[in-house]
Amino acid sequence: MVRELGLAAYVQADLADDADRIRLVREAVAQWGRLDVVVNNAGISRVVPHADLAAATPDLWRELHEVNVIAPFRIVAEAEAALRASAATAGTPACVVNVSSHAGVRPKGASIPYAATKAALNHVTRLLAVSLAPDIRVNAVAPGLVDTPLTADWTQAQQLWRERAPMRRAASPEDIAQAVSMLIESHYLTGEILLSDGGLNLT
Repeated sequence: MVRELGLAAYVQADLADDADRIRLVREAVAQWGRLDVVVNNAGISRVVPHADLAAATPDLWRELHEVNVIAPFRIVAEAEAALRASAATAGTPACVVNVSSHAGVRPKGASIPYAATKAALNHVTRLLAVSLAPDIRVNAVAPGLVDTPLTADWTQAQQLWRERAPMRRAASPEDIAQAVSMLIESHYLTGEILLSDGGLNLT
């Protein structure tokens, strides 16, 4: 079901379900008649101490991989034809932006399975950038800590960003949206993983 929200429309989908992934793309194209940009922003995480290997069960690995890696790939695969049509019409490349994590770049993150899925998503981003060029650009934004209700009680992480990150704070959702928007606006960048952690990676 598509719900119109002014200049936007809302389509509910379960990205662990391949039929829903396909329906999501098809309903979006049907709603607007074209598709210029895909932002794969959905993802899931589970908190498991890295040293607790037994807690990182095969089921947990499969659950995270399904949503964080397979889903964005499948959405791009389903959207490819519409994105290529957009590029042909507009005369500029269409665009995919995957939302990854600094945990996919550095040995950090809520769990080893989570970090591994984000590292995989980064590599999928680069592989797709090569495979889909020049009609479709594919990049990723890799945020560090972002201030959201989910992270409100992550006191140690909040302190880490205040004390060690050159920007002395976690990102706001608007900071990450701005980074995504910047990659969308470019007609040239592709295959980039934009680390957006306020410079914490420098320390």
